[in-house]
Amino acid sequence: MARHYLDYASTAPLRDSARIALSEALAAQFQGTLGDPGRIHHEGMTARVLLENAREQVASLLKAKQREIIFTSGATESITAATWGAVRRCVEKGSPPHIVFGAVEHSAVRRSSELFASAFGGSVSIVNVDSYGRIDVDAFIDALTPTTALAHLQWGNHEVGTLQPVAEIAAACTDRGILLHVDAAQAVGHVAVDPKDLGIDLLSFSGHKFGGPPGVGGLWVRQGLRIEPLLAGGEQERSRRAGLESVSAAIALGVVASELDESTLDSEASSNRNLLATALERLTTTPGISLLGPLESPDRLPHLLCLAVEGVEPQGVVLGLDRLGIALHSGSSCASEGLEPSPVLEAMGVDAQRSLRVSVGHNSTIDDINALCEQLPQIVSELRSLSA
Repeated sequence: MARHYLDYASTAPLRDSARIALSEALAAQFQGTLGDPGRIHHEGMTARVLLENAREQVASLLKAKQREIIFTSGATESITAATWGAVRRCVEKGSPPHIVFGAVEHSAVRRSSELFASAFGGSVSIVNVDSYGRIDVDAFIDALTPTTALAHLQWGNHEVGTLQPVAEIAAACTDRGILLHVDAAQAVGHVAVDPKDLGIDLLSFSGHKFGGPPGVGGLWVRQGLRIEPLLAGGEQERSRRAGLESVSAAIALGVVASELDESTLDSEASSNRNLLATALERLTTTPGISLLGPLESPDRLPHLLCLAVEGVEPQGVVLGLDRLGIALHSGSSCASEGLEPSPVLEAMGVDAQRSLRVSVGHNSTIDDINALCEQLPQIVSELRSLSA
Protein backbone atom coordinates (compact mmCIF):
# COMPACT_ATOMS: atom_id res chain seq x y z
CA MET A 1 0.00 0.00 0.00
CA ALA A 2 1.32 3.42 -0.96
CA ARG A 3 1.93 5.84 1.90
CA HIS A 4 1.01 9.54 1.76
CA TYR A 5 2.99 11.66 4.18
CA LEU A 6 1.26 14.92 5.15
CA ASP A 7 3.09 15.80 8.38
CA TYR A 8 5.98 17.96 7.14
CA ALA A 9 5.43 20.50 9.92
CA SER A 10 6.51 17.81 12.41
CA THR A 11 9.49 16.66 10.40
CA ALA A 12 10.19 16.69 6.67
CA PRO A 13 11.63 13.74 4.75
CA LEU A 14 15.35 14.00 4.12
CA ARG A 15 16.13 15.59 0.77
CA ASP A 16 18.22 13.55 -1.66
CA SER A 17 21.04 16.08 -1.52
CA ALA A 18 21.13 15.87 2.28
CA ARG A 19 21.09 12.07 2.19
CA ILE A 20 24.07 11.97 -0.16
CA ALA A 21 26.04 14.60 1.76
CA LEU A 22 25.32 12.94 5.10
CA SER A 23 26.30 9.52 3.78
CA GLU A 24 29.59 10.82 2.40
CA ALA A 25 30.42 12.70 5.60
CA LEU A 26 29.64 9.70 7.81
CA ALA A 27 31.78 7.50 5.54
CA ALA A 28 34.66 9.95 5.96
CA GLN A 29 34.24 9.83 9.72
CA PHE A 30 34.18 6.04 9.62
CA GLN A 31 37.36 6.01 7.56
CA GLY A 32 39.02 8.44 9.95
CA THR A 33 39.54 11.18 7.38
CA LEU A 34 37.19 13.61 9.14
CA GLY A 35 38.19 14.57 12.65
CA ASP A 36 37.47 17.06 15.42
CA PRO A 37 37.21 20.54 13.84
CA GLY A 38 38.86 21.97 16.95
CA ARG A 39 42.16 20.21 16.22
CA ILE A 40 45.03 21.42 14.04
CA HIS A 41 45.96 18.10 12.43
CA HIS A 42 44.93 17.33 8.84
CA GLU A 43 41.76 15.45 9.77
CA GLY A 44 40.69 18.21 12.12
CA MET A 45 41.39 21.02 9.67
CA THR A 46 39.51 19.12 6.96
CA ALA A 47 36.49 18.99 9.25
CA ARG A 48 36.91 22.68 10.10
CA VAL A 49 36.85 23.72 6.44
CA LEU A 50 33.73 21.67 5.77
CA LEU A 51 32.00 22.95 8.91
CA GLU A 52 32.69 26.58 8.06
CA ASN A 53 31.58 26.05 4.49
CA ALA A 54 28.28 24.68 5.83
CA ARG A 55 27.99 27.69 8.14
CA GLU A 56 28.44 30.03 5.18
CA GLN A 57 25.75 28.15 3.21
CA VAL A 58 23.28 28.41 6.09
CA ALA A 59 24.15 32.06 6.61
CA SER A 60 23.47 32.76 2.94
CA LEU A 61 19.98 31.25 3.27
CA LEU A 62 19.30 33.85 5.99
CA LYS A 63 21.15 36.66 4.18
CA ALA A 64 23.35 36.74 7.25
CA LYS A 65 27.04 36.80 8.06
CA GLN A 66 28.84 33.54 8.67
CA ARG A 67 29.89 34.44 12.21
CA GLU A 68 26.26 35.15 13.19
CA ILE A 69 25.32 31.45 12.91
CA ILE A 70 25.67 29.10 15.89
CA PHE A 71 25.09 25.44 15.10
CA THR A 72 22.85 23.71 17.67
CA SER A 73 20.95 20.45 17.94
CA GLY A 74 17.77 22.14 16.70
CA ALA A 75 15.19 24.82 17.38
CA THR A 76 14.37 23.69 20.92
CA GLU A 77 17.98 24.14 22.00
CA SER A 78 18.25 27.40 20.07
CA ILE A 79 15.11 28.80 21.72
CA THR A 80 16.33 27.76 25.15
CA ALA A 81 19.78 29.23 24.49
CA ALA A 82 18.29 32.53 23.34
CA THR A 83 16.10 32.70 26.43
CA TRP A 84 18.93 31.81 28.81
CA GLY A 85 21.31 34.31 27.25
CA ALA A 86 18.80 37.15 27.43
CA VAL A 87 17.85 36.35 31.04
CA ARG A 88 21.48 36.20 32.17
CA ARG A 89 22.17 39.48 30.39
CA CYS A 90 19.34 41.10 32.32
CA VAL A 91 20.37 39.58 35.67
CA GLU A 92 23.94 40.81 35.25
CA LYS A 93 22.49 44.34 35.00
CA GLY A 94 20.79 43.81 38.35
CA SER A 95 17.19 43.49 37.18
CA PRO A 96 14.73 40.62 37.70
CA PRO A 97 14.03 39.27 34.22
CA HIS A 98 10.67 39.85 32.57
CA ILE A 99 9.75 38.00 29.37
CA VAL A 100 6.90 38.69 26.96
CA PHE A 101 5.44 36.16 24.53
CA GLY A 102 2.20 35.30 22.78
CA ALA A 103 -0.30 32.70 23.94
CA VAL A 104 0.28 30.67 20.75
CA GLU A 105 4.04 30.25 21.09
CA HIS A 106 5.63 26.80 20.99
CA SER A 107 6.02 24.99 24.30
CA ALA A 108 9.82 25.43 24.06
CA VAL A 109 9.31 29.19 24.29
CA ARG A 110 6.72 29.02 27.05
CA ARG A 111 8.54 26.53 29.27
CA SER A 112 12.04 27.96 28.97
CA SER A 113 10.73 31.48 29.60
CA GLU A 114 8.76 30.48 32.68
CA LEU A 115 11.62 28.37 34.05
CA PHE A 116 14.42 30.91 33.63
CA ALA A 117 12.38 33.96 34.62
CA SER A 118 11.18 32.36 37.86
CA ALA A 119 14.67 31.05 38.66
CA PHE A 120 15.90 34.65 39.00
CA GLY A 121 12.82 36.16 40.63
CA GLY A 122 11.33 37.42 37.40
CA SER A 123 8.02 37.01 35.61
CA VAL A 124 6.40 36.48 32.23
CA SER A 125 3.58 38.25 30.42
CA ILE A 126 1.46 36.23 27.99
CA VAL A 127 -0.27 38.21 25.26
CA ASN A 128 -3.59 37.16 23.76
CA VAL A 129 -4.35 36.52 20.09
CA ASP A 130 -7.44 36.89 17.94
CA SER A 131 -9.55 34.03 16.57
CA TYR A 132 -7.07 33.57 13.71
CA GLY A 133 -4.09 33.23 16.03
CA ARG A 134 -2.66 36.67 15.28
CA ILE A 135 -1.00 38.50 18.15
CA ASP A 136 -2.61 41.64 19.58
CA VAL A 137 0.11 44.13 18.64
CA ASP A 138 -1.03 46.91 20.98
CA ALA A 139 -1.29 44.51 23.92
CA PHE A 140 2.15 43.08 23.11
CA ILE A 141 3.75 46.53 23.06
CA ASP A 142 1.92 47.52 26.25
CA ALA A 143 3.35 44.43 27.98
CA LEU A 144 6.94 45.59 27.36
CA THR A 145 8.53 47.19 30.43
CA PRO A 146 11.95 48.66 31.30
CA THR A 147 12.88 45.31 32.90
CA THR A 148 11.81 43.16 29.93
CA ALA A 149 14.78 40.93 29.19
CA LEU A 150 13.36 39.36 26.06
CA ALA A 151 10.32 39.29 23.81
CA HIS A 152 9.48 36.16 21.82
CA LEU A 153 7.49 36.14 18.59
CA GLN A 154 6.86 33.31 16.15
CA TRP A 155 7.41 33.93 12.48
CA GLY A 156 4.53 31.58 11.73
CA ASN A 157 2.45 29.37 13.98
CA HIS A 158 3.21 25.66 14.14
CA GLU A 159 -0.45 24.54 14.28
CA VAL A 160 -2.49 26.95 12.17
CA GLY A 161 0.26 28.66 10.16
CA THR A 162 -0.63 32.24 11.12
CA LEU A 163 2.06 34.73 10.12
CA GLN A 164 2.86 37.23 12.85
CA PRO A 165 3.66 40.98 12.46
CA VAL A 166 7.37 40.52 13.10
CA ALA A 167 8.52 43.82 11.60
CA GLU A 168 6.02 45.84 13.64
CA ILE A 169 6.95 44.16 16.91
CA ALA A 170 10.66 44.37 16.08
CA ALA A 171 10.42 48.13 15.59
CA ALA A 172 8.71 48.55 18.97
CA CYS A 173 11.35 46.42 20.71
CA THR A 174 14.20 48.30 19.05
CA ASP A 175 12.75 51.64 20.15
CA ARG A 176 12.71 50.38 23.74
CA GLY A 177 16.09 48.64 23.68
CA ILE A 178 14.50 45.20 24.23
CA LEU A 179 15.85 42.02 22.67
CA LEU A 180 13.49 40.19 20.30
CA HIS A 181 13.80 36.49 19.56
CA VAL A 182 11.91 35.00 16.62
CA ASP A 183 11.06 31.31 16.47
CA ALA A 184 11.37 30.61 12.75
CA ALA A 185 11.31 26.82 12.91
CA GLN A 186 8.30 26.69 10.57
CA ALA A 187 9.53 29.50 8.33
CA VAL A 188 13.19 28.88 7.46
CA GLY A 189 13.38 26.71 4.35
CA HIS A 190 9.76 27.49 3.43
CA VAL A 191 9.76 31.27 2.95
CA ALA A 192 12.44 33.93 2.54
CA VAL A 193 13.83 34.89 5.95
CA ASP A 194 16.07 37.92 6.48
CA PRO A 195 16.45 38.62 10.22
CA LYS A 196 18.77 41.60 9.81
CA ASP A 197 16.33 43.37 7.52
CA LEU A 198 13.58 42.97 10.13
CA GLY A 199 15.70 44.40 12.93
CA ILE A 200 15.45 41.44 15.29
CA ASP A 201 18.18 40.15 17.59
CA LEU A 202 17.89 36.35 17.74
CA LEU A 203 16.33 33.75 15.45
CA SER A 204 16.06 29.98 15.86
CA PHE A 205 15.44 27.17 13.35
CA SER A 206 15.71 23.41 12.80
CA GLY A 207 17.17 21.62 9.79
CA HIS A 208 14.75 18.69 9.82
CA LYS A 209 11.77 20.98 9.23
CA PHE A 210 12.80 21.61 5.61
CA GLY A 211 14.57 18.44 4.52
CA GLY A 212 17.84 18.54 6.42
CA PRO A 213 18.86 15.83 8.88
CA PRO A 214 17.45 15.72 12.41
CA GLY A 215 19.72 16.78 15.23
CA VAL A 216 21.04 19.99 13.72
CA GLY A 217 19.72 23.52 13.63
CA GLY A 218 20.88 26.99 14.37
CA LEU A 219 20.63 30.17 16.35
CA TRP A 220 21.23 33.41 14.49
CA VAL A 221 22.68 36.05 16.81
CA ARG A 222 22.79 39.63 15.59
CA GLN A 223 26.36 40.81 15.08
CA GLY A 224 27.55 42.70 18.14
CA LEU A 225 25.16 41.02 20.57
CA ARG A 226 26.91 39.07 23.32
CA ILE A 227 24.95 36.54 25.35
CA GLU A 228 26.07 33.89 27.81
CA PRO A 229 26.01 30.39 26.29
CA LEU A 230 23.49 27.83 27.48
CA LEU A 231 25.99 24.97 27.14
CA ALA A 232 29.29 25.61 28.89
CA GLY A 233 32.42 23.52 29.04
CA GLY A 234 34.30 24.05 25.80
CA GLU A 235 35.37 26.64 23.25
CA GLN A 236 33.37 25.31 20.31
CA GLU A 237 31.32 27.67 18.14
CA ARG A 238 33.59 30.56 19.13
CA SER A 239 32.79 29.85 22.80
CA ARG A 240 29.06 30.30 22.17
CA ARG A 241 27.99 26.64 22.41
CA ALA A 242 30.14 23.96 24.05
CA GLY A 243 30.35 20.42 22.74
CA LEU A 244 31.71 18.79 19.60
CA GLU A 245 29.73 19.92 16.58
CA SER A 246 27.80 17.36 14.54
CA VAL A 247 29.95 17.98 11.50
CA SER A 248 28.25 15.45 9.22
CA ALA A 249 24.77 16.81 10.00
CA ALA A 250 25.94 20.40 9.55
CA ILE A 251 27.44 19.53 6.17
CA ALA A 252 24.13 18.01 5.05
CA LEU A 253 22.21 21.04 6.34
CA GLY A 254 24.53 23.35 4.45
CA VAL A 255 23.95 21.48 1.20
CA VAL A 256 20.18 21.82 1.61
CA ALA A 257 20.52 25.52 2.46
CA SER A 258 22.58 26.10 -0.67
CA GLU A 259 19.80 24.63 -2.82
CA LEU A 260 17.09 26.88 -1.42
CA ASP A 261 17.70 30.07 -3.35
CA GLU A 262 14.92 32.61 -3.82
CA SER A 263 13.62 30.93 -6.97
CA THR A 264 13.46 27.48 -5.36
CA LEU A 265 11.77 28.81 -2.23
CA ASP A 266 9.16 30.61 -4.31
CA SER A 267 8.56 27.55 -6.46
CA GLU A 268 8.14 25.19 -3.51
CA ALA A 269 5.93 27.67 -1.64
CA SER A 270 3.70 28.10 -4.69
CA SER A 271 3.39 24.34 -5.14
CA ASN A 272 2.56 23.85 -1.47
CA ARG A 273 -0.08 26.59 -1.51
CA ASN A 274 -1.72 25.09 -4.58
CA LEU A 275 -1.83 21.63 -3.01
CA LEU A 276 -3.38 22.92 0.20
CA ALA A 277 -5.83 25.14 -1.66
CA THR A 278 -7.07 22.06 -3.48
CA ALA A 279 -7.37 20.13 -0.23
CA LEU A 280 -9.22 22.99 1.47
CA GLU A 281 -11.66 23.46 -1.40
CA ARG A 282 -12.56 19.78 -1.56
CA LEU A 283 -12.59 18.92 2.14
CA THR A 284 -14.69 21.85 3.30
CA THR A 285 -17.58 20.62 1.17
CA THR A 286 -18.04 17.99 3.89
CA PRO A 287 -20.37 19.34 6.61
CA GLY A 288 -18.51 20.05 9.85
CA ILE A 289 -15.05 20.42 8.28
CA SER A 290 -13.76 24.01 8.24
CA LEU A 291 -10.54 25.99 8.25
CA LEU A 292 -8.91 27.19 11.46
CA GLY A 293 -6.64 30.21 11.20
CA PRO A 294 -6.37 32.91 8.51
CA LEU A 295 -8.79 32.64 5.60
CA GLU A 296 -6.38 34.10 3.06
CA SER A 297 -3.33 32.01 2.15
CA PRO A 298 -0.91 35.00 2.11
CA ASP A 299 -1.64 35.41 5.83
CA ARG A 300 -0.36 31.95 6.73
CA LEU A 301 2.65 29.78 6.04
CA PRO A 302 2.50 28.12 2.61
CA HIS A 303 2.95 24.54 3.73
CA LEU A 304 0.38 23.92 6.47
CA LEU A 305 -3.28 24.36 7.34
CA CYS A 306 -5.45 23.30 10.25
CA LEU A 307 -8.96 21.91 9.93
CA ALA A 308 -11.71 21.81 12.51
CA VAL A 309 -13.58 18.50 12.36
CA GLU A 310 -16.84 18.57 14.30
CA GLY A 311 -18.34 15.60 16.06
CA VAL A 312 -15.36 13.23 16.15
CA GLU A 313 -12.26 12.75 18.27
CA PRO A 314 -9.01 13.42 16.37
CA GLN A 315 -7.32 10.22 17.53
CA GLY A 316 -9.83 8.10 15.65
CA VAL A 317 -9.42 10.16 12.50
CA VAL A 318 -5.61 10.08 12.62
CA LEU A 319 -5.55 6.33 13.24
CA GLY A 320 -8.15 5.68 10.56
CA LEU A 321 -6.17 7.63 8.00
CA ASP A 322 -2.95 5.93 9.05
CA ARG A 323 -4.57 2.54 8.47
CA LEU A 324 -5.25 3.69 4.90
CA GLY A 325 -1.68 4.92 4.39
CA ILE A 326 -2.13 8.62 5.17
CA ALA A 327 0.02 10.29 7.85
CA LEU A 328 -0.93 13.62 9.39
CA HIS A 329 -1.16 15.21 12.82
CA SER A 330 -3.92 16.37 15.08
CA GLY A 331 -3.70 20.02 16.07
CA SER A 332 -4.59 18.82 19.54
CA SER A 333 -1.62 17.46 21.46
CA CYS A 334 -3.89 14.85 23.03
CA ALA A 335 -3.32 12.77 19.91
CA SER A 336 0.35 12.23 20.69
CA GLU A 337 2.66 13.12 23.57
CA GLY A 338 0.29 14.85 25.98
CA LEU A 339 -3.28 14.70 27.17
CA GLU A 340 -4.04 18.40 27.27
CA PRO A 341 -6.03 20.30 24.64
CA SER A 342 -4.06 22.42 22.20
CA PRO A 343 -3.03 25.68 23.96
CA VAL A 344 -2.83 27.35 20.55
CA LEU A 345 -6.44 26.59 19.68
CA GLU A 346 -7.58 27.41 23.21
CA ALA A 347 -5.92 30.82 22.93
CA MET A 348 -7.78 31.38 19.65
CA GLY A 349 -11.08 30.60 21.35
CA VAL A 350 -11.95 27.66 19.10
CA ASP A 351 -12.50 23.96 19.79
CA ALA A 352 -9.13 22.80 21.07
CA GLN A 353 -10.05 19.11 21.04
CA ARG A 354 -11.02 18.38 17.43
CA SER A 355 -8.63 19.46 14.72
CA LEU A 356 -6.32 18.07 12.06
CA ARG A 357 -3.11 19.64 10.75
CA VAL A 358 -2.23 18.98 7.12
CA SER A 359 1.31 19.93 6.10
CA VAL A 360 3.16 19.39 2.83
CA GLY A 361 6.62 19.94 1.44
CA HIS A 362 9.24 19.26 -1.20
CA ASN A 363 8.14 15.69 -2.00
CA SER A 364 4.37 16.23 -1.79
CA THR A 365 2.20 15.53 -4.84
CA ILE A 366 -1.41 15.86 -5.89
CA ASP A 367 -1.73 12.11 -5.32
CA ASP A 368 -1.19 12.73 -1.60
CA ILE A 369 -3.95 15.35 -1.58
CA ASN A 370 -6.30 13.18 -3.63
CA ALA A 371 -5.86 10.31 -1.18
CA LEU A 372 -6.66 12.58 1.76
CA CYS A 373 -9.70 14.11 0.08
CA GLU A 374 -11.08 10.70 -0.82
CA GLN A 375 -10.58 9.08 2.56
CA LEU A 376 -11.09 11.79 5.19
CA PRO A 377 -14.81 12.46 4.55
CA GLN A 378 -15.53 8.74 4.62
CA ILE A 379 -13.70 8.20 7.91
CA VAL A 380 -15.39 11.19 9.50
CA SER A 381 -18.78 9.90 8.38
CA GLU A 382 -18.09 6.44 9.81
CA LEU A 383 -16.92 7.82 13.14
CA ARG A 384 -19.92 10.09 13.42
CA SER A 385 -22.21 7.15 12.76
CA LEU A 386 -20.51 5.13 15.49
CA SER A 387 -20.79 8.03 17.90
CA ALA A 388 -24.49 8.46 17.13
